[in-house]
Formats: sequence, C-alpha cells, structure tokens
Amino acid sequence: MFLAFMTGLRRRRLAFACMAALIIGLPASCAVLEHTERKLLFRIEPGTAGWYHGLPNTVQELDLQPKTFKAGQNIHAWWWPAERANAPAILYLHGVRWNLTGQLFRIEQLRAAGYSVLAIDYRGFGQSRGDLPSESTVYEDARVAWERFQLLQPDPDKRLIYGHSLGGAVAIDLAAELGRDAAGNHMRLPVRGLIIESTFTSLADVAAAVADTSLPVRWLLSQKFDSIDKIADIHMPLLVVHGLADTFVPSRFSEQLFAAARQPKKLLLVPGGTHNNSMALGGQNYRKAIDTLMQTRPDGHVARATLPSSPGDS
Repeated sequence: MFLAFMTGLRRRRLAFACMAALIIGLPASCAVLEHTERKLLFRIEPGTAGWYHGLPNTVQELDLQPKTFKAGQNIHAWWWPAERANAPAILYLHGVRWNLTGQLFRIEQLRAAGYSVLAIDYRGFGQSRGDLPSESTVYEDARVAWERFQLLQPDPDKRLIYGHSLGGAVAIDLAAELGRDAAGNHMRLPVRGLIIESTFTSLADVAAAVADTSLPVRWLLSQKFDSIDKIADIHMPLLVVHGLADTFVPSRFSEQLFAAARQPKKLLLVPGGTHNNSMALGGQNYRKAIDTLMQTRPDGHVARATLPSSPGDS
C-alpha cells in the first residue's frame, strides 16, 4: 500500500503544480477554474484501494442522510466498536484521493489500541453520493458525522477527533467550532481532544511548497483550508503528529501549527515517518501519546501520566 502511495506522490506533485499553473493563468470562467481546482485537489480514486482485503465482520456500515442534503446524497460511514464495552471512540476524517477502503489499515491500528472508530467518506468519495467535494461540503460532512458520533459515544470525555492530511484541516475546523462554542458559553467541552497527523498550515502553503513558487498562491486559491488561522480557537487538548521523512507535506507545517496552538498540547515527530506510516512507526509512543491525550483536561492537568517527557512536550 505504501508503494502505491509513493507511486502516487509524483502525481500529486504534478497535480499541485498544474493547479498552481492553472490558477496563475487566466481562465475564461471562474466557475470552470474552481471546478478544476477542486478536481485536482481531491483527486478521487474510484473503486477500492489495491491493498484493501475486505471489511471485518464486526464493522457496521452506516448511511447518513440529514435533511439538509439534496435528494440522492448521503454519507457512507463505518462504525467499528471496540471489543470493550463503552470504550473511548474516535471520529476519523481522512484526506484526499483514497476513500475508506484506503484508510482501513490506519483505522485497524486505532481500533487495536482499544478505541471504537467512526470513519466517513465525504460526499463524492467511495459509496458517499454527491457532487465533487469542496472545502465547504467536507466541513459540512464532518458536522453531520459529529452528530451521529455523539449518539454512538454519549460521554464527551470518551470522544476524540482525528484527522489525517487534508482531514487534519477538516478536523481543526470542526474542533475550532466546538471549542469556540464551549468557551463562549462556558460549557463543558463536548470532546476530550484532537489528533492531527501529517497535516498543514494552509492549502496555499502546501501548493507553494510543492510548486516551488513565491507567487501569492494564497490569494488565488478558492479552497483555503486555512488551519493556521483556526488553530488558536481550539480549546481542547491537542496531539500533533508528523513523520520527519514526509516529502509530500513537510513536518515544518505541523511544527508551525503546534507553535500557534493553545496549551495543553504535544508534538510527536516520528523519525523515518512518511506521509502515511507515522502511526505504524510511532508504535507504542503513538499509543501512549493518545492515552495521555485522553487523560488530559483542558486546563493541562493529567489524571494519569503514561508518556515520559520528551523534546516535543509542552
């Protein structure tokens, strides 16, 4: 599966370069530009991932159809309850290109760590029906998933939000909204914490880095995914993970997000980790970091310390 990812890496670089070139050029229609930008950004692969070998029989497939969706639209989701009853649960938000079948290897690792997992495909991915995704629709889809997630795990102290790559930007947007509401109304946080892995500060920063340009890409993109402007609005414990060998999204972006975030927070940099394998390479350190996140309160106190201090601790 990682060979497939590395083979696609060159395509992704070319896609971002083409997207930058398209934006810098002057298309005849803004609508055509935005559609092409979104198509290049999400790069949806049809069918199942080559490394997918079927769904475990304990996974429940869900079909989410809120009233706000157009006729024929839905969100296809997997709910994989942990073996232990009422275990803590993770809302899993994936990145671009691969649908849920390409995410199962990472979902399996989270479930093996003792967590129930609710994972969704955004509309347009996999079995989720809908138009070509956009920044606004994936944010909406995350909120729909959140509503179901609260029912599946009613205890706020046993909920985590996880986002990988572009899914990290979606997770940040959702967590920032939840945090603003809780802080503004002095309410109990509806979620224990947030995990973001292999993500970025903004889409413009990634596009500029991959296309190797100093042009003002930020002002030319319609899809912003501006996480750096939202990260300070997160009022919950935060775990930031990035592989130091990630050649697609450099780890400096996660370091910048970490620096801009509120306490309590932890940065876990994984030596040798690429864009896709930091969870596997992180092993016990990764699991202990999640366990510590589960025990950390918004004021930074930890009820049960499980991870020794490291240079990434703050």
